[in-house]
Formats: sequence, structure tokens, C-alpha cells
Amino acid sequence: MTFVQVIDCKTSKSDELNRLMDAWIEATQGRRTATHSIVGRDRADATHVVEIVEFPSYEEAQKNSHLPETDRIFREMVALCDGEPSFTDLDVVRDEQLNKITVRGFFDDVINARNIDAMDAMCTAGYRDHDPSLSSYDIGLAQAKIENRQIVEAFEPEATIESLTAEGDLVCARLSFRGRHVGAYQGLEPTGRQVSGTGHATFRCEGGLLAEGWWNFDDLGLMQQLGAVES
Repeated sequence: MTFVQVIDCKTSKSDELNRLMDAWIEATQGRRTATHSIVGRDRADATHVVEIVEFPSYEEAQKNSHLPETDRIFREMVALCDGEPSFTDLDVVRDEQLNKITVRGFFDDVINARNIDAMDAMCTAGYRDHDPSLSSYDIGLAQAKIENRQIVEAFEPEATIESLTAEGDLVCARLSFRGRHVGAYQGLEPTGRQVSGTGHATFRCEGGLLAEGWWNFDDLGLMQQLGAVES
């Protein structure tokens, strides 16, 4: 679970504090576990500074705190502050940006890179897939991997995310795709034809993982391009 630490302090030496943070980044290059850091200054009080640091997990944050440079920088930071800084430790229970990154990774790794097994790390164990073009509208992770593999092997598709919108635990992707019919698909032998189309996918996320997916593509248009249905 992603972990965030909020450091709240008062200082009249914000420029020196910034230089100290730069020194910490340089000193811990290649060894620090922090993945993202934001420093903000209170508009109503220029001496009020807040730093927000993100880690992959609490355990990774602990590794970071045990670096000798971290301890040294902390002592120097305290010396620059008007009093002892406060620390708030947060387990991230919802992160819409993280969910969008996971969805984008699904299309990059599973579809475009054709690594179906990457779904194991991206999806919950109880993942459910809903797609009217599959064998059933409600299938689990294992069956979803089988049928996604068949589609990828049949068309070697390349998906492009045209837009990505997140709200709460849901992420909606508007997609376009192109590929070539090189393998059997729903009883149709390979035609070698180029195909393209559009679609939408909506995912429900839990703890940064995909828990459920709903898919809608232009299946009629695809069948017309394959010559299986008259235009």
C-alpha cells in the first residue's frame, strides 16, 4: 500500500531549507526509496512550509529513514526550523492518479507489449471482467487471461488511449486500436486483413489494483472489416 509522510514546519529560512532538500536528493541518489516529493508554502504565512513525500509502502519509507544521510539532513532541517517539525504518517486508501497509472500500464504492458501474465500483478485475485464479446459477460481473472491472449494472438493489436478519466475508484478509458487478423478468432481463420476501431473500457480499482472491468468495442465494425458480416 502506498505510504505518504507529511512534514509540517515553520521556518524563516525557506531558501536554505530548499537547498538542504537538494543536498539530500543528491546524497541519496540511487538509494532513497521516496518516489515523489512536493514542497508547498502557505500563502497566508510564508514561514509555514509543508513537504509531502510518497513511498511505495511504509516498509520502504522505513528503509529510507535508516539511511545515514536522512538522519543527518533531518538534524540540519530541525536547526533551520522555528521549533520541532511535525510528522503525519498516512496509508493511502484512494489515489485516483495511481489508478490511472495502473490502467495505462494495463494497455501498455498487457495489450501493446502482449504480456498477458502481467495481469497477475495488476489485478486483484477476485478480478471480474464484463465484455459482451467474450464467452460470458462475467468471467474471472484466469479466464480473462485466456480470452485476452486469444484476442492478442489473433490481431496483434496496438491500443491508443485517447482520453482517461478518473472519479473515485473508477477509471474510464476512451480507446482506439489497430491491428491485423493473423490468428483464428471466433471461428474465423486468419484473413491477414488490417483492422481498426474504437471502444471504451471502465475499471473499478481496489488498493491500486484492477478489481473489475467493463468493455465495449465496435464488434460489428470489426466483423465487417473481416468480411464476416456485410456492410
